[in-house]
Amino acid sequence: MTRLPSRHARNCAVLSPRMALLTLLSAGLLAAASVAPGLAAQEILISGGTVVTSEGRFAADVRVREGTVVEIGTGLAAEAGARTIDATGLLVMPGGVDPHVHLGGNRRDDYRTGSQAALAGGITTISNFAFPAGGRTLAQAIEREAALISEQAIADVILHAGINDPETQEGQMTTLAAETGQTSTKIFMVRAAFDAEVPDYMATMDAAGRAGVLTMVHCEDGPILARAVAELTAAGRTSLEYFPDSRPVVGEVVATQRAVAMAEATGAPIYAVHVSSEGALRVLQDARERGLSVFVETRPIYLHFTRQRFEGPDRGLYVGQPPLREQRDQDALWAGIASGSVHVLGTDHVAYRRDEKMDPSQTISRHRAGLNNLQVVRPMLYSEGVVQGRISEERFVAVTSTNAAKLFGLYPRKGTVAVGSDADIVLWDPDETRTIRDEDMFSGTGFSVYSGWEVTGWPVMTLRRGEVVYEDGEILAGAGSGELLRRGRWQAP
Repeated sequence: MTRLPSRHARNCAVLSPRMALLTLLSAGLLAAASVAPGLAAQEILISGGTVVTSEGRFAADVRVREGTVVEIGTGLAAEAGARTIDATGLLVMPGGVDPHVHLGGNRRDDYRTGSQAALAGGITTISNFAFPAGGRTLAQAIEREAALISEQAIADVILHAGINDPETQEGQMTTLAAETGQTSTKIFMVRAAFDAEVPDYMATMDAAGRAGVLTMVHCEDGPILARAVAELTAAGRTSLEYFPDSRPVVGEVVATQRAVAMAEATGAPIYAVHVSSEGALRVLQDARERGLSVFVETRPIYLHFTRQRFEGPDRGLYVGQPPLREQRDQDALWAGIASGSVHVLGTDHVAYRRDEKMDPSQTISRHRAGLNNLQVVRPMLYSEGVVQGRISEERFVAVTSTNAAKLFGLYPRKGTVAVGSDADIVLWDPDETRTIRDEDMFSGTGFSVYSGWEVTGWPVMTLRRGEVVYEDGEILAGAGSGELLRRGRWQAP
C-alpha cells in the first residue's frame, strides 16, 4: 500500500477527522473513451478518502482500471498487482477543467509547461485558442494546434475555434464538430472591426447555436474604451496607474448587454468570459432569469485583488483585460459563485516573466495583459473560499471542474468522480497549509503574483486517466502523453 505522507509529516498538523455525508452516485453515466496507447494500465485502489463531487460528499474507496473509474464503494479490496493509495484524511475530487488558457506564441508557457503547472495545481484538462491565419479554415487552425498537443501536452486539452473572419466562418459552424471534435468558438467584441461586422458575427453565433456549438464572448465595447484612452492620453495620463480608467466598467456592461441581446435575437447560447464587474454580472443574471442560455465565467484575479494594486510600484504585474475593479465588484463575484450564478472560474492564464510584466515602457494602450494562474487557482479558491466559509466544497468542485466539463461537452467523462468516468482524480489535503513561493512554480514565468500568500488546502497527488502524473512535488508523465479530447454538445450546468 502506498501511504501518502501524513499531514503531520508534511505540515506538523494534527489529523482531524471529517464527517462523511452518504449519498448515492447517479446512474446512467456515459462510458469513458478508450485509454490512449502506452497509458499505464495498472489497477489503482484509492482507499479511505472522502469523495467530493458537485452533488455531495461521502466516504468511499475508488477503484481505477485502465484509466477509468470502475467501482466506488466502502471496504473495497485490492486485487493482485494493484497499487493501493491510502487517502485517509484526504478529499478525492475530480481533476480541474480550465476552459480559458492562452498558450504558445510569445508567451512563456507552451502545452508542456502549461500542463505541468496545471497538474501540480490539480487541473487535468486545460485549453487553448486556435485562430486561423492567412485564409486558413477553423479546422486547419485546430489541426495546427493538435500537432503541438501531440508533441507537448501532459494534461488533456480542448480547443476553442477563434472567430476572426465571421463572413467566411459562418459556413464552417455546421461541420466544425464533425471535422475537429471541438464544440466551442470565441468572439472578441472589443475588436476595432467588430461593429462593422455585427451582422456577420450574429449569423455565425446563430449557426453555432444551431450546430450545438457554444460561443464564448469577450465583452468590452471598443468605442467606449477608445474614447477613454483618448481622453486619458490628452490629459497626459498614460501610465499604468490609469489602466483601470482606460477600460471602464461601462464598457464591459454595454458590451455584455449587446452580447445578451445577440443571444436573445438568435436563440444561441453564450458564455461570457472573465466577467469582472457587478454591473456586467447583473446583466447576465437578469438574462438567465428570463430563461436565456447565458453562462458566466470569472477569473481568480478579480476574487483576490482590487484596483488598489495599481496604486503600488508593481502595478504592471496586475494588468489584465478587463482590469481589476472595486471591492463591491469582488464581493458580487464571490456572492455569484456561492449562489451558482457564476458558473466557472477560468484562469485566463497568460504567461509572461516578471521583468516583462514590469516593463516600465508600458502604457494604457501598449501593455502585456494577463497573469499566470494555472498552478494556484484551485488552492487559492479553496483557501479563500471553502476555508473562509464563503463557498462549500461542492461549489468548489462545480466552478473549477464540473460546470466547465458540462458546458464544453466533456461531462461525464470529465468533471466528476463516478463509475465510467475518466480517472482524473486529485487527492486533496484540506488542512495542509503552505506558503506560495516563486521557486515552486512550474510555469515558464518563474513567479506567481500570489507569492507569500499562506494557503490552506493543497493537492498532494494528481491522476490523469488513471496515471499518477503529479506526486510529492514532481511531474511524473512526459510530454505528448496528454490528449486532444473530442467533445459533445454543450450541457447546461
